[in-house]
Amino acid sequence: MAATTEEQTYSYVRPSTLTFGDGRADMMLATSGGRTATGHAAHPVFFDGFLGHPEQSAAALLAVAKVARTRFYTPPGMVAAILRAADPVVTSNGDRLRFESFSACCGVYARYDALPGSLDGALLDTGTTNVDFNPPMRDALARVGDLEPLHLQVGEDVIVRTLDAEVVEKRVPLPERWLKGFAEVQLAVATVTPAFDVAASEARRFIRSLPSAGSRKAVWVVPAGRGLRITTRPAPDAVSLSGPERLKPLEPLLRFARSLRAYAAPHDPQGATGVWELQLDDARLVLALSPESSRGFSGEGGVLWDLADEQSADDADLVSAMLAFEPRIDIPRLSAESGLAAERVTRALGRLGAAGRVGYDAAEGAYFHRELPYDAERLATMHPRLRDATALVDAGAVRLEGDTAYVRSGDTEHVVRRTADGDRCTCPWYGKHKGSRGPCKHVLAADLMRRGS
Repeated sequence: MAATTEEQTYSYVRPSTLTFGDGRADMMLATSGGRTATGHAAHPVFFDGFLGHPEQSAAALLAVAKVARTRFYTPPGMVAAILRAADPVVTSNGDRLRFESFSACCGVYARYDALPGSLDGALLDTGTTNVDFNPPMRDALARVGDLEPLHLQVGEDVIVRTLDAEVVEKRVPLPERWLKGFAEVQLAVATVTPAFDVAASEARRFIRSLPSAGSRKAVWVVPAGRGLRITTRPAPDAVSLSGPERLKPLEPLLRFARSLRAYAAPHDPQGATGVWELQLDDARLVLALSPESSRGFSGEGGVLWDLADEQSADDADLVSAMLAFEPRIDIPRLSAESGLAAERVTRALGRLGAAGRVGYDAAEGAYFHRELPYDAERLATMHPRLRDATALVDAGAVRLEGDTAYVRSGDTEHVVRRTADGDRCTCPWYGKHKGSRGPCKHVLAADLMRRGS
């Protein structure tokens, strides 16, 4: 099924600006819609103060903006076109600011966390919004040096502006798979565990040695003494790295690096999600890479189990009402306050992640609250496998016989068998992916039927 495309409209009171004068740089990031602690806001105001380590902060913001404007993989036969990138998303979590973006190819997620030590000023509100990153402002960011303080406003008080002020609108086509991938990457990142940590000198050597264009073949990175090396064979302490050039957005920040930390997802011979975290002064820049450069996060399907569970829908409603843009969601606390078992809270958070309502921070080992400033209903319904599975159940195409289910799809009857290692299906899709990209529609249909029975 081809992904549909709709235009996202960003409405700004005026473009973002970065000006120099009186010995400092003043950056005003215009905001466009989103949610705050008190509900929807057309132009939320989150921060007014100074960003520490100005040159580092400017380079990190540029890196996030660059990922949004980059297609790291172009399918064969696709005609190159001028890329109209989605604007980065910023979340104020009360003690920190997080800037997120997602590549046009749906395979690279970037996040810059300005941690408490790098913020000197007033965090005025919590919430999530889009921010305008226009070309003149990006050009100005490249000229910021460490000798000049960097004053930052995220949003401005629009009340002081005249009522007839012109609203600046930007329209960007966002494919369904882009929206879905941006939301679903959080579930993939939630499966990773720390693999290795190398010093700044090795981080610089390794990243700079990577090719500018790579092979689609999956490779892995493993520790080698105090350094790192690439291998074609997976290992217990290896991190998957298909498309090594996708780590290049880290390069402009290597001169500020303190260390490089990598996280690995559960082993998959076809490649797995890799998370790379550049430790900076009072900040970090994170890249999450899809298992293959040609395979975006939108097709992973790991969240489908949670979405198929009707109980998790009710649990997600309850849990979401208790969130308050926390920088680290405390699952035991939510469990105690909601009366839900910790496992049910975790499944609810997975469902909320698929709807863009929480992110995942591998460094903290925890979800954080944010609400992607896109249509929540559209995000929640972009799962064709689940739609198809529901249609099969509704059409009476599923027959249960003990631990075996027979699912008729078109002219073929597929067999779904329960095993100790999970459900297995006779369909070609399952034969290719073996469950590594979530359940097929026949396995989902059998699960839905069992739950209904």
